[in-house]
Amino acid sequence: MLSKVDGDSMARWLLFKGNKILISEDKVLEFTLPDIDFYKLSKKLVRSQFLGQVEGRSYYAAELTPEIAAPETMVFCDLRRLLGKIPDALFFLAGKACQILHWDRTHQYCSRCGARTENKIDERAKLCPACGLVNYPRISPAIIVAITKDRKLLLAKGSGFQADFYSVLAGFVEPGETFEECVQREVREEVGLEVENIGYFGSQPWPFPDSLMVGFTAEYAGGDITIDEKEILNAGWFDADQLPLIPRTGSIARSLIDWFIERVKSEETSSI
Repeated sequence: MLSKVDGDSMARWLLFKGNKILISEDKVLEFTLPDIDFYKLSKKLVRSQFLGQVEGRSYYAAELTPEIAAPETMVFCDLRRLLGKIPDALFFLAGKACQILHWDRTHQYCSRCGARTENKIDERAKLCPACGLVNYPRISPAIIVAITKDRKLLLAKGSGFQADFYSVLAGFVEPGETFEECVQREVREEVGLEVENIGYFGSQPWPFPDSLMVGFTAEYAGGDITIDEKEILNAGWFDADQLPLIPRTGSIARSLIDWFIERVKSEETSSI
């Protein structure tokens, strides 16, 4: 929505090339392009979206043309690499920008009649001028769950993980399914276990590309670990003081693991 920019000299930009964000080499987000005014910048944009206002200042997300090079002292960086390295508020603002640009990029044409879509002027949506279909930004809900057995935590190595990297189980919610049913199904499918006492933990937007991670805790109820060998390569029960390589700080996966560690420490302290 480029017209929003007119006269907005204080606007800040989150600039992307594909799914990579432009940052300074010291890994601090740089929101502005010095010495480049809006009209010059607009010639280098593939698309842009207004994100909203923070403390009275407008923020925008924009995707640059593929051939553009990063300015001196700056680089295009995969957003995942910034997790835990920049303030959470900045990371999730960048995540929102990435998610909205992904939606914009993948909804240029109507899925019902094939006509080119337009930005709806009164809300964030894509409108088909031919058939009237409206598409809002897609959000894909997924569960993520910490499963405990006595003082051990179930961790698994996913097929898409780096070597020796383990995390808690996660999976997308299917149509007609509650979050709790999804927890039970995903655990059963991925590691062959049954769980009980499922409790809500928290949630986190996860822009890779458009997920909403909904966290739960659960307790082991039965079964032996049997991995599916497709999504899961290995799984096991781990003590709090003998964990493998785990997700970095900032993700809800790490928050669930930290919750387990703190719970074990608290139980040990109370037993003294």
